[in-house]
Amino acid sequence: MSEQTVTPGAEVIPEETGAPVAPEAAVAPEKAEVPEATVAPESAETPEAAAAPVAPEAPFAPAPHPVPEGAPPLPDAPPVVAVAADAAPRPPRRVLRAVARWTAAALAFGVLGTGTAFGIASLERTDVPGLATEGDGRWDYPDLSLPALPAGSPRPFSSGNPAEIHHADLRGLLLPAPAGAKPDKKLTGGWISTETFLDAYREQDRRSVAQLLKDAAPRHIAARGWTMPDGTASRIYLVRFNSTAFASRMIDDLNVGSSAGTPLARTDTTDLDPAWGSADDIENLSSFVFTEQAPFGAEHVRQAYTLAGDTMALVVHERPGKRETARIPFQQTLILQNQLLA
Repeated sequence: MSEQTVTPGAEVIPEETGAPVAPEAAVAPEKAEVPEATVAPESAETPEAAAAPVAPEAPFAPAPHPVPEGAPPLPDAPPVVAVAADAAPRPPRRVLRAVARWTAAALAFGVLGTGTAFGIASLERTDVPGLATEGDGRWDYPDLSLPALPAGSPRPFSSGNPAEIHHADLRGLLLPAPAGAKPDKKLTGGWISTETFLDAYREQDRRSVAQLLKDAAPRHIAARGWTMPDGTASRIYLVRFNSTAFASRMIDDLNVGSSAGTPLARTDTTDLDPAWGSADDIENLSSFVFTEQAPFGAEHVRQAYTLAGDTMALVVHERPGKRETARIPFQQTLILQNQLLA
């Protein structure tokens, strides 16, 4: 069978039957022409026959195409091939090239961004601009090390030293000065006299403190001092007694506990520092920390006493002017000194 073309509104007829008939050629029953009636001579004499209506002539219908024996029946209408009228046209080549370029650029930026992320992750926080942690004011102390002990001597709080005696050189237990500090010419880290130690207290109280020292009879007193660029002056005194009992009694005689006890030089009203708690103490040591309350005089003073076995430590930070002495460097100094004594 030859290829057929489907035309809307036309009826397809197989080639063997003949050419298709256009819809205009088909006559609707209501529009069919009625041929003139031919009256037979006999009908003229019969009025009933003359009055009878004439049936309209049926439209032409083509004869059905014979179907060979054993063949499947033909469909009523030829299949209609669906045509995708809204199929998108192929994109032009320049659009494809532009898409390819943008895809390559996106991949390149993705690789670059991944490499940058890995690079930043491998840096320290302080090496990344904008992410460096702001300093909290700590001082830059050198690495600490304990002095050598005499042969066979135990550490002060070891199981073999129930008296809690410091056998190491007391000067080696003093905290070194931090970077940028200007050393104190009187407190150089060596031995000092009782009179030099008494300079830490108010003049009117030095006589009474001198009597306490005479009664307790300390073995050694060592001290170190320095001044930082911001004007903060630091002083550390270590006083070793003959036993833990004498050191503890000295703390009590100075009335140190809930109050700062005997006032230090250049101090007014000094109270317990609420920023220091018992959790900040190091095992086997007891610290009593105080700060001068406002209004204060020409300088602000922070101070702390520490009882460490047979040794009493006094740490003092004072800063001239109307600004308070920085809390964090003071606590840092106290903790490091306590670690050396522990």
